[in-house]
Amino acid sequence: MVNSKVVVYISVITAVIFWGFSFIWTNSLLLQNFPVYSLVFFRMTFAAIIITAISYFAGKIEKVEKRDRKWFLLLVLLEPFIYFIGETFGLKIVNSPTLGSIIISTIPIFALIAGSSFLKERITPINVFGILITLPGILLVVFDKGEIDVSHYAGIILLFIAVFAAVGYSMVVKKLAGTYNSYTIVTYQHILGALYFLPMFLIYDYKEFSFNSLTIDIIKPLLYLAVFCSSLAFILFINSIKALGIARANTFTTLVPVVSAFGAYAMGHEMMSMRKIIGILIVVAGVIIAQRQKSSIPVK
Repeated sequence: MVNSKVVVYISVITAVIFWGFSFIWTNSLLLQNFPVYSLVFFRMTFAAIIITAISYFAGKIEKVEKRDRKWFLLLVLLEPFIYFIGETFGLKIVNSPTLGSIIISTIPIFALIAGSSFLKERITPINVFGILITLPGILLVVFDKGEIDVSHYAGIILLFIAVFAAVGYSMVVKKLAGTYNSYTIVTYQHILGALYFLPMFLIYDYKEFSFNSLTIDIIKPLLYLAVFCSSLAFILFINSIKALGIARANTFTTLVPVVSAFGAYAMGHEMMSMRKIIGILIVVAGVIIAQRQKSSIPVK
């Protein structure tokens, strides 16, 4: 049981690390003026090819029952479709991996409400306390310079649309994870995701798109996003939702800005102030507290 707990926590933390760097890799593509719909379409396509090959050769793909097809379509509508439109356009407007990731890290607050209200997940006062004390940390990072540029508000709204889409995605995943393994869910998620974004790519980007633009500086972050942030991270996170539940698994996403902030600082993209460091430490403390519980985790 202890070893199972360790595996679950390592899985969700690894997913969070990948997602933390996703903001940096996405931002690098946007700074190179790579079109948004092209970015998401190629990320989904590369991920679909990779995860389909892995799942097929591992014998992990399961047949989707007719009654569940609508849930898979809803799953993909929420994430990647709505989520990535909100996240990518929002990040393009705010132009800050740290600010983008810190807004996305509010997902646990809304996941807490959804998990307890709709799925009747057992949430203790200490879980609630841990999640809520991350708010001061989030605010310290967001208001690192004392204010947010007014021009960022549209981007912030788009990022919160991504937050709500992610919570809805977690609820659908919770339903499907009881029937299908994570490989099946992630495989269909990215195949359908590529198909969802294909019309957007053809309508908005294709006429001006040139395959000569797929230079090594573009291909590398696209592959990083496809392999680590889409394929591996989603498999690990779906397994974590199954074991921890929506609220507690999503609590770990508050660590995304920690990874983004330190990654952006290490790569010279952003500065690391004392206020930001204090905010990050508060967020980490909140995550640790939110994981406390009296009973053991029902790992299957």
